[in-house]
Amino acid sequence: MFDGKQVIVIGERDGIAGPAIAACVQAAGAPVAFVATECFV
Repeated sequence: MFDGKQVIVIGERDGIAGPAIAACVQAAGAPVAFVATECFV
């Protein structure tokens, strides 16, 4: 599913943080190119 692709992870401060999503994506075998946690208010 992730062959030849890189993932950009944008988490949400009051929801799920970027590093937590990135850990799940990496466990699934995808390379993570960028991780950020933003505040969408």
